[in-house]
Amino acid sequence: MSTLSTFSNELTAAVERAAASVVTVHARRRLPSTGIYWADSIVVTADHTVRVDDDITVTLPDGATVTATIAGRDPGTDVAVLRLTEGRAASATHGDPATLRLGQLVLALGPGPTVSGGVVSRLGAGWRTGQGAEIDRLIQPDLVFYPGFSGGPLVDVEGRVVGMNTSGLSRQLRLTIPITTVQRVADELVRTGRVRRGYLGVSMQPVRLPEALRQRLGVEAETGVIVLGVEGESPAAKAGIVMGDVLLALGGAPTRDPSDVRAILGSDRVGTAMAVTLVRAGERMSLEVTIEERPRR
Repeated sequence: MSTLSTFSNELTAAVERAAASVVTVHARRRLPSTGIYWADSIVVTADHTVRVDDDITVTLPDGATVTATIAGRDPGTDVAVLRLTEGRAASATHGDPATLRLGQLVLALGPGPTVSGGVVSRLGAGWRTGQGAEIDRLIQPDLVFYPGFSGGPLVDVEGRVVGMNTSGLSRQLRLTIPITTVQRVADELVRTGRVRRGYLGVSMQPVRLPEALRQRLGVEAETGVIVLGVEGESPAAKAGIVMGDVLLALGGAPTRDPSDVRAILGSDRVGTAMAVTLVRAGERMSLEVTIEERPRR
């Protein structure tokens, strides 16, 4: 048998192994999405594809269609967990996303199943979504996400799941959420039904601080975060933060960029009173804000 035939057969075997844990999720009109059978009647899928709260069904690899309920959902990471009322499939075999390398061959599976092949085109460090959710690693595959592929697995050539594919975290990019992030979020959703995150209630962007102002106020940082808007009845509004304030520190940690603020607002901060150091009308001042849980919209 030729080397090419052997390679082709190995890819086919990888798809077959991964497909044993791929399900089809019917939770929106017309187009179904994909899910991954996780373990013990639990299915993980992309939250943005779950458009209904009930009448959800899941088609298993053996063709059986069963009902499911929402065990929990986290829009911040675009992860939703469904609980099957009956039926089982093979639990996904997890790979290690930390071992991925640029140019490595990967496969994406969708409903049916269907499959798309390509390579890892971009890797990066951990990052945060617009809702402050932490993603352990940036993974961008160069392959086709056919309609309905969101919620399905990205697998290596051994058929091991290294992440969950989604088009719900970026309008421009098709990304893969690392399996480590999916596992962490899924565990919390199964346990509590939601993922708590701290909430300040401001829109913001970085701003450069003038040298003269920095010298007069004794500020070392070259940038801060300017408040562009404050939501009514938010923690920021209750604390007296107003539009135009420049945040220098929150809870003693510097806020040079909006990502710094989001990084501080973890679940452990909910209910905590924190000092805010800011500049208002050219003067340095301090306020106290009590961090609340981000509203579920």
